[in-house]
Amino acid sequence: MQILITGGAGLLGSRLAAALLQRNTVADARGIPQRISRITLLDVIAAKGFHDPRIHVVAGDISNPDVLRAEITPDTQSIFHLAAIVSGEAEANFDLGMRINLDATRLILERARHNGNCPRIVFTSSVAAFGGALPTQVLDTTPTTPQSSYGTQKVMGELLISDYSRKGFIDGRALRMPTVCVRPGAPNKAASSFASGIIREPLNGIEAVCPVAPGTALWLASPATAIANLIHGHDVDSQLLGASRALNLPGLSTTAGEMAQALERAAGTAAAQRIRWQIDPAIERIVNSWPGDFLTTRANAMGFTRDASFDAIVQGYIDELKAGGA
Repeated sequence: MQILITGGAGLLGSRLAAALLQRNTVADARGIPQRISRITLLDVIAAKGFHDPRIHVVAGDISNPDVLRAEITPDTQSIFHLAAIVSGEAEANFDLGMRINLDATRLILERARHNGNCPRIVFTSSVAAFGGALPTQVLDTTPTTPQSSYGTQKVMGELLISDYSRKGFIDGRALRMPTVCVRPGAPNKAASSFASGIIREPLNGIEAVCPVAPGTALWLASPATAIANLIHGHDVDSQLLGASRALNLPGLSTTAGEMAQALERAAGTAAAQRIRWQIDPAIERIVNSWPGDFLTTRANAMGFTRDASFDAIVQGYIDELKAGGA
C-alpha cells in the first residue's frame, strides 16, 4: 500500500504517519489489510523526525497541479487529506482559504479521478460545518449551516467527497473532527487554538489568554483519539457510510470554565490562575457559531471512539510532557 498524507509536517499528519508505521497495515479497496510500503508526507515545509525507509518527504504546495501530479499516481491507494488553512486565517484571508481548502481539494480529487484506481480518501472536515441556530445536541440529520469561510469551504469539500464517491472515482469519507486538544508546540491561527493554549501554557508556567467566556462549550478530542479515529475512518466499510460520506465524529463536550477546573485538579491552583479571561469578539463570534455537543449515533455504531473525560485528556498531555514527547 502506498499512502499520501497532505499536511504531513503538522501535528496530526506526523502523528498519523508514526501510528501507521507502527500499525504497518491499512485496508485496501476490498477492505483487506495490506502492508504499507510507502507513506508520502506532503506539506509546504518538509516533515522532520522520520528515519523509516518507508517515509517519503515532499515540500510543496498542494494547490500546484505539478506537485500533485508527481505525488498522486496510480500506485497511490490511500490519501489522508489533512492540509488546510485553519479557521481564523481562512476568515482573515478569503483567497488563501479558498485556494487551499477548496481549490486544492478539487485538484486532489481530480488527480485521483484521472488515475482511475478509486483510492480511499479521508478528508478532515470540522464542527465548523454547523452554525447559527442549532439544537442543544447536533444530530446526524442536522443540516450543515456554516457561519465562517472555513466552515463553508469544509462543507463544499464534503459535498465533493460524496459526489466523487457516488460516481465511483474515489472511495471517500469526510470526517467532521472535534477540536483537537491538547496540542503541543506553538499556537496556530485557528480560532480554537486557545483550547490547547489555556492548558499547555499554564503547565509550562506561562500565562494564557482565554478569548471566550467560561461558559463557552467546545467539542473536543485528544490527539491520540483523533489519530485512532482517522485510521478507523479509513478502514471502515464504505457500505456503512451510505450516500453521504460526511460523518460527525465522537468527542467530549465541555466548557472553557470546566477545562480550567480540570487543569486546577491536575496541576493546582497556581496553574489555573495563569489563565487570563479576556474576550476577543472576533474569536468568540467564530467559536460561538460552532456546536458544543453532538449525538454521534452513526459514528458510534461504526466503532469510532471518544475520550473518557477532559481530566483524562489533561493527564495524558502531562504524561507526554514528562516523557519528553510534547
